[in-house]
Amino acid sequence: MKIAIVKLSALGDIVHAMVALQFIKAYSPEIQIDWIVEQRFADVLKHNPDIDNVLTVNLKALKANKAGLFAQLKKIRSYASNNYDLVIDAQGLIKSAVTAKIIGKRIAGFDADSIREKAASWFYDVKVASAYDANTIDRNALILSSPLGIDISKKQILNKKPFLFFSNEDPQIYDFLAKDRLNIVLVIGSTWDSRNYPAAKFVKIAEALQQNCLVIWGSDQEKAAAEWMATQSDRIKVMPKLDLNSLKALIAKADLVIGNDTGPTHMAWGLNRPSITIFGPTPVSRVYQTDINKVVKSASIVNPYKLNKQDYSIKDIDEQVIVTQAKLLLAF
Repeated sequence: MKIAIVKLSALGDIVHAMVALQFIKAYSPEIQIDWIVEQRFADVLKHNPDIDNVLTVNLKALKANKAGLFAQLKKIRSYASNNYDLVIDAQGLIKSAVTAKIIGKRIAGFDADSIREKAASWFYDVKVASAYDANTIDRNALILSSPLGIDISKKQILNKKPFLFFSNEDPQIYDFLAKDRLNIVLVIGSTWDSRNYPAAKFVKIAEALQQNCLVIWGSDQEKAAAEWMATQSDRIKVMPKLDLNSLKALIAKADLVIGNDTGPTHMAWGLNRPSITIFGPTPVSRVYQTDINKVVKSASIVNPYKLNKQDYSIKDIDEQVIVTQAKLLLAF
């Protein structure tokens, strides 16, 4: 059997969906799994032994350059020559549903009551029901397994094997890792400012823990914040710009990841590394809490159906709560 998964973005969502692959392959080792993804996120999927082919699109670029539409359509149509038995739209957006429909004849996806863009369900032959406010990881596991007649349990997910892999990573990351102190990766950015824990409070956390704190960044604004943080504490180092392959390698070596509700923080869960995810305007139902993966949530009440980008309550979280949790995870 040949299937294609359409999960175009974003980084954290892709990570949360990838957990299902090891259980699908265990149930049906002969199945071919291809994954269609936005080009900028392809590296997070690469080197995974449960994915046969990573196929890229660049639909995001069409917002700035509509002239590329026909080239993208031609590329997507070329994937249809793989003759998939089933295409699963794990995203639930109109653009992902259209992509799935171009690629295959039999399409699976969420039903209209389970997704934000309800019209996307019109494209599906197999429709899966899952409450939109249910745990994101459970939803992803369900949409990838149910159309195949496979049941993935919470117990299986909790006992998962690490599923992010890397190869030929940037060797300079190892120059930043300390041997005489614990290595803590700080994830200070995200897609909205209201999801970002204050840089000054990250500094206080670094000072309280007195370990080797490595700040990763993905934009000039985040880099500037990281550099400011390094001037405030000699326990903080600013990492060079890392691609996703090298980022996976760094997080795999970390003793702890502390960060906002964003992709790199969720990668720690995918690599079975200890983590603390800091939530403000987004729901904690996006993640699994485990013995080593913890969350700290602000006092605000979140409506998962309508997120409030003006909810800056994350800034009110006492850094000592995070410090205490970190000490427990680091066992000192």
